[in-house]
Amino acid sequence: MKKLKLQMQTSVDGFVGDLKDRTDWLVWNWGPEWTWDEALRKHFIQFHDTIDTVLLSRKMAQEGFIGHWGRVAANTVDPQYPFAKAITDASKVVFTKTLSQSTWDNTRLAKGDLATEVNALKKQPGKDLVVYGGASFVSSLVEAGLIDEFHLFVNPVVLGSGLSIFKDPASKLNLRLVNTQPFDCGVTVLTYVSP
Repeated sequence: MKKLKLQMQTSVDGFVGDLKDRTDWLVWNWGPEWTWDEALRKHFIQFHDTIDTVLLSRKMAQEGFIGHWGRVAANTVDPQYPFAKAITDASKVVFTKTLSQSTWDNTRLAKGDLATEVNALKKQPGKDLVVYGGASFVSSLVEAGLIDEFHLFVNPVVLGSGLSIFKDPASKLNLRLVNTQPFDCGVTVLTYVSP
C-alpha cells in the first residue's frame, strides 16, 4: 500500500505559516533563488523519486502551485528544474467541494469524503503520495490520521505564533522519529512516522 508523505517547512516552534502571510522567515521561500545548500537540494530531489502523486487543496492549486512549477520545468537550466519536472510529471489530485472540472494538466479533482478518497489513492499501484499544504488542508489530513510520514523542514527561527498543522487532532498523535539531518543552510529535516 502507498504511503502519504507530508513535506512541509516549519519554524522551530512548530508553525508552518506566519499569520500575516510573510515568508521572510523561511531559508528558502519558494522564490527564484534556491537558497538551500547543495546537500539539502539533493535530499529534496531524491525524496521525489519515491512519489508519483501530489495531493493539493483547491486553494493551493488556484493560488498557482501547478502553474508555477510548470513554468520552472520549462527551463532546463533552472537549478530548481529537477524538482519542478518531478512535480509536472506527477499526477496531481486537487481536493475540492466547489470546482466542477480541472483546468490543469495531469490533474484530477477529488470531490468525495477526504478519508475515502485518500485511502482509495493509497490502494492504487505505483509510488507513494506527497502533500505540501496549506495548513488547513494538512491539518484535516492529520486529524483524520491519513499521513504516514512527516518530513518536517525546520527553519532556524521562532515565530511565537502562526499557523499549525497540529491544531486539533482528535486524539493524542504518537509519532516515531526515524531520522534527523541538519544541513549547512540552517534547516534540519526531521522525519517522523506514524507507528
